[in-house]
Amino acid sequence: MDRKDLLKIGDFARLAETNLRTLRYYEELGLLSPAARSAGGFRYYRKTDVNRLNMIRHMQDLGLQLEQVGELMTSREEMLDQEAFLSRVRIALRAQDSLLMKRIGELEDQRMRIARSLTKVTECATCKAKPSKDNNYCEPCSITGMPLPLPISALF
Repeated sequence: MDRKDLLKIGDFARLAETNLRTLRYYEELGLLSPAARSAGGFRYYRKTDVNRLNMIRHMQDLGLQLEQVGELMTSREEMLDQEAFLSRVRIALRAQDSLLMKRIGELEDQRMRIARSLTKVTECATCKAKPSKDNNYCEPCSITGMPLPLPISALF
């Protein structure tokens, strides 16, 4: 591999919007390895290694611990036959898809709670009571007698 096609660790860190410490830590964990090292030990990365770093970030954002990310991403380093390699890639992608689906469900739940809160705030516009310590800051609601939706209860 021609070194002119590689990036020094500092340049790669800027491209990847991360820091040297993170890159070294990921290398220590076996998540991301430099494409080459100079005789003096300087690390060099391919521009495309940023894709691997982004996948690590995405998996972390979805709730995977770095150890789990490492287990899913070992395919590149292991000498597997084509079928075993593709199987491992499918497993990693399905795991990521499963995490995304779970996160989408959580976000949809949050949206429903916000929608209920918006409905409640609209209802509050017709109420004569104003939040104060005399009415326990509208908790429970003086119109319905029900607790306020969680996303807005701390605001009243």
